[in-house]
Amino acid sequence: MRLTLLGTGDARQVPVYGCECVACELALGDASLRRLPCSALIECGDQRWLIDSGLPDLTERFPPRSFNGIFQTHYHADHAQGLLHLRWGHGLMIPVHGPVDPEGLSDLYKHPGILDFGQPFAEFETRHFGLLSVTALPLQHSKPTLGYLFEGQGRRIAYLTDTVGLPPATTAWLQSEALDVLVLDCSMPPQPQAPRNHNDLTLALQCIEELKPGQGVLTHVGHTLDAWLLPHRQELPGNVTVGWDGRVL
Repeated sequence: MRLTLLGTGDARQVPVYGCECVACELALGDASLRRLPCSALIECGDQRWLIDSGLPDLTERFPPRSFNGIFQTHYHADHAQGLLHLRWGHGLMIPVHGPVDPEGLSDLYKHPGILDFGQPFAEFETRHFGLLSVTALPLQHSKPTLGYLFEGQGRRIAYLTDTVGLPPATTAWLQSEALDVLVLDCSMPPQPQAPRNHNDLTLALQCIEELKPGQGVLTHVGHTLDAWLLPHRQELPGNVTVGWDGRVL
């Protein structure tokens, strides 16, 4: 099983337009430091699924029938905007499995085109796709949001973004068996007050400590966290690293 991080940024991405902080200045000069909208690709056996669709160039990156469908965490624009173009394809249907959200994004439900939104996940529902088993896990965010537990070929990978902390039931579910990899929302450096909609580093590390994965990987990273990490990266625990666009796990 292989997980590729296609994008690891928050809604503003890195560099942030007009920002002159040290992280954004570095990213302007070094493409490897840039962060696109948070998204990934999970591969297991003959299965190849996108996780979120915030990249605006999906039709260029993925030729027709090169992936099985999309696991949508939620319908904020930075995670779903790529669907607005993708839907106008021709000659195929693409299943989109995500949370129950009556609003969705824009007019996607009214004019879905080649996208099939007909089978949203229930919380803690498990579905099987060839060798890949997928369980939808409720998260804590300002829109209905799901994380996903991927199991296959002897591996367990949890992908949890966007969230601020974890619901107790989700924590309990993930503690039932050891995780090989936990990919977790961490948008900000340590904050003086509890964050409202995304994890700061303090809360992210608390979640990792509770779940004890073999490897913790931070994603949905904002420019303020990148700037904080420049002098502080060595303070991260040994099993925690920061994701980057194109990283393969």
